Amino acid sequence: AASTVASVHPFILVNFQGKTRDVSTLAHELGHGVHQYLAGKNQTHFNASTPLTLAETASVFGEMLTFKLILSQTASKKERKALLANKVEDMLNTVVRQIAFFQFEKEIHTLRRGSELSIDKICSIWMDVQKSSLGPSIKYEEEYKYYWSYIPHFIHSPFYVYAYAFGDCLVNSLFNTYEQGLMNFDDKYINLLKSGGSKKYDELFRPFNLNLSKKSFWKKGLNVIESFIDELETL
Repeated sequence: AASTVASVHPFILVNFQGKTRDVSTLAHELGHGVHQYLAGKNQTHFNASTPLTLAETASVFGEMLTFKLILSQTASKKERKALLANKVEDMLNTVVRQIAFFQFEKEIHTLRRGSELSIDKICSIWMDVQKSSLGPSIKYEEEYKYYWSYIPHFIHSPFYVYAYAFGDCLVNSLFNTYEQGLMNFDDKYINLLKSGGSKKYDELFRPFNLNLSKKSFWKKGLNVIESFIDELETL
């Protein structure tokens, strides 16, 4: 999804072949589009854009909403296993792997203040961070040391990647609140999207009784991933 200025309708461009992952991607990008549209309609050019802390909120929420619906309509044990396995992998990529990307960026920028970095040095930092993040169970091909050069965010949107991890854990907790039936959740959620970047994230989530400064909030988000893994292990 992409937007220009608040007065112009956002647009979405995706490849769609009718697969489950395509549906999930479409739900994700539609979340961005709806967020951009509502913020643009209700805010000025100066505060319609969302900060990094909120950039992935609507997209990940839409993705989770869609996944839960598909899962609830899937009776086949084999198909549920495939859905859960893909979702767990996606969530680990979004949280654990994106944090590793962030750590890599931070290390690169810190060391670059002292001197230029060779390709070999960058590759070495990349592999060290990946191994530390994913543990000994993952084996890497030799070519993987160059994978950092494949990630465009490092160039055009430095330090954006943490927004994925932040947004995923945030939305997991928000979705848990939705499933528990918080009164007037729909209205509160629409108001959140309309707010764009006009308020700080802690203020925006107060109506949902969520305190992002508490460890319990983030633990609730990680518990969602844990619950999917637990169910997957029973299949």
